[in-house]
Amino acid sequence: MGLGLITIPHTGWIGLVGAMLAAILALLIWSYWRAPQFGVAHIVAFALKLLGVLILGVCLIEPLWSSMQAKSGANLLVVVADNSQGMAVRDRGQILTRGQTLQRTMDLGKAGWLATLAEDFQVRGYVFDSRLRRTTDFSELVFDGKASALGMTLRTLAQRYRGRPLAGVLLMTDGIATDAAGLMSDLSGLPPVYPVVVGGSQPPKDIAVGNVTVSQTSFEDAPVTIQADVEASGYSGRTAAVDLIDDSGALVEHQTWQVRNSDAKQVFRFRLRPDRTGILFYRLRVAEASGDRSVDPCEASSEATQANNECTVVVDRGSGPYRVLYVAGRPNWEYKFLQRAISEDEQVQLVGLIRAARREPKYDWRGRASEQSNPLYRGFEGHDQEQTEQYDQPVLVRLNTRDEAELRDGFPRTPRELFGYQAVILDDVEAQFFSHDQMELVRRFVGDRGGGFLMLGGKDSFQNGGYERSPIGSLLPVYLDRLPAGSSAHAGRLTLTREGWLEPWVRVRDNEQDERQQLSSMPDFRAFNRVRAAKPGASVLATIGDDPAGPFPAMIVHRYGNGRSAALTIGDVWRWGLAKPQIHPDMDKFWRQTVRWLVADVPHRISLQAVAKPDPVSQPVMLQVRARDEDFEPMDTASVVVEVNDPRGQTVRLATEARPTESGLFEAVYVPRFSGGYAARAVVTDPNGTEIGTAQTGWAADLEASEFQSIRTNRPLLDQIARQTGGRIIELGELGEFARSLPHGHAPVTTVWVRPLWDLPGLLCGILVLILGCLITEWAIRRWKGLQ
Repeated sequence: MGLGLITIPHTGWIGLVGAMLAAILALLIWSYWRAPQFGVAHIVAFALKLLGVLILGVCLIEPLWSSMQAKSGANLLVVVADNSQGMAVRDRGQILTRGQTLQRTMDLGKAGWLATLAEDFQVRGYVFDSRLRRTTDFSELVFDGKASALGMTLRTLAQRYRGRPLAGVLLMTDGIATDAAGLMSDLSGLPPVYPVVVGGSQPPKDIAVGNVTVSQTSFEDAPVTIQADVEASGYSGRTAAVDLIDDSGALVEHQTWQVRNSDAKQVFRFRLRPDRTGILFYRLRVAEASGDRSVDPCEASSEATQANNECTVVVDRGSGPYRVLYVAGRPNWEYKFLQRAISEDEQVQLVGLIRAARREPKYDWRGRASEQSNPLYRGFEGHDQEQTEQYDQPVLVRLNTRDEAELRDGFPRTPRELFGYQAVILDDVEAQFFSHDQMELVRRFVGDRGGGFLMLGGKDSFQNGGYERSPIGSLLPVYLDRLPAGSSAHAGRLTLTREGWLEPWVRVRDNEQDERQQLSSMPDFRAFNRVRAAKPGASVLATIGDDPAGPFPAMIVHRYGNGRSAALTIGDVWRWGLAKPQIHPDMDKFWRQTVRWLVADVPHRISLQAVAKPDPVSQPVMLQVRARDEDFEPMDTASVVVEVNDPRGQTVRLATEARPTESGLFEAVYVPRFSGGYAARAVVTDPNGTEIGTAQTGWAADLEASEFQSIRTNRPLLDQIARQTGGRIIELGELGEFARSLPHGHAPVTTVWVRPLWDLPGLLCGILVLILGCLITEWAIRRWKGLQ
């Protein structure tokens, strides 16, 4: 019942009742005044009789009760029910699922509380999951929605009924919202919301896969790490099994977990080395371990839901080949060991450009009479006079080139020649070997193209090679000017810094103890370049030497523009492989991991990226294709088609559109329809129809992940919605009382409701009981005390 007002009608009874009350009051005063003694009992008896007389007088004047109530049929009331898959959860200790409980409530309401509401309001029924839709009898409640867009539902209702007499929203849900982020900040324009909590207060029995992350490193033994959070509720004392399965159905790794508490969480890590490249899909599955006898099976109820027991994991191992240009100022053992190590990696190709002899002045007496070519090439067939190296040119040897034209003129001079590589390694070669334009090209290769760069130590490297104040010196992670005073060479052993221990590609063993043992077995290096200091933002991963002034930086890395640059100041890494035959594989592994780190994030001419759009319900993906020519300039005239292969093996071709704000960027939107792994392939052709290149990517869609991320009823969220909109939480058993009381509460369109006060249910009987009680109590006191 709402608040009202008591009024006294203007009738002839008021004067008569007033005279009667005055006479009775005078008679009471006279009767008690003449008593020989006047104590506390007299006062109490007098007050009780006076109260009874006054109440009787009020009854005689017939007061009226007036209040405001909702005008019948003039106001709207929205009843909205949750149709998401989360309502199919069965709470612990319950026979019916949440959805079955809601269906039963709606069926009973058609002849009960819903019918009562329909007597005073225009009831509008809705069901919601990922979208809101109208219903007439709630027969659409089948609980197959893949999301609970609660925020969208409330915003849509506020907009749809803006300016209309909406008395309230009866929201029947478990409170799980897949769009809970920002929900509370946009409830303006809503009438009172009355949430009806469907679901038990105890957490359901469930075991689920939570957040899953994938990290990839250049660590050779286990380059991929999959980390998953597993939550278990109601499984205390039981064993859970977590399996990692590849796309062929083979079990990759199996782990178990002994659950200790009723509500527990455990982090699982899987480290693996895939034997294939490209886009790989894995399934992470968790369940109660079969054959567990720690608890009587009869005491364990079935799991609330299995929709959150499995997820798809995507691993992109790249496709290669990654081409690395190695440039050396002289033949040395470093290239031999580096090439031997890289040859075991099928995805990396090491192309060598080694100077066999330096540039020499041209003198006729050095060769035969009138001979202008270098005598080092004398006797080699297939070299005519014009092609033979001249005296004033260095003698260069090309190794592992793709064809006869590659590096024929020495180090690349154009972006088209250099940008075809993913990384460049300079070993013991001075700055004068390059022209200024070539050094600027190397700087652009790292900063603009995004390539990897590594300079190795030697007598013609770093400052000794004259790289200070040069374009190549600017991209190095160390300062080359003002060397510290002291000797230039000391024997020393390699030591990892704190940052080095955190970089998997720097280590060659998978645990700290073995790595320390490996470091202690390394030989002392005798040739290295002293540098002043690392540049700001650079990381010193390893040091060398035991100089009293402190160890010297041995391996330094940093980001430069779009690429990465590294400096290895040691010039005789080959000693590592010659010291002991048993540690030779460690050096090979170090070289492979270092080169893999150099080429890990280098972009290709054609790149394809799947960017998730901010919509947790439909989970659309923006497929972005970047096309570049051989100079790595954006291509605006290319034609791009993206082929998407869904989890069921069906292929869809998508046409892309060029983004006007960025040259060379083409986009297409894809909305997944099924949960699982998706593989996409972009095909780029030029205006003539010639294929330029392809790229691939992959992603996983779990359309039910947000819905089953948590299956506990979210009563705090519903309580916050109710308080912010002026409503209150309604329990399922209170719906009947709510339906009867709502017309007397808040409503946009109201009418005045007037009736005699005594017509209110039970009030007249209560008044009569009160009057009789006062008179009987007064009589009893007088008899008890023997009053006159």
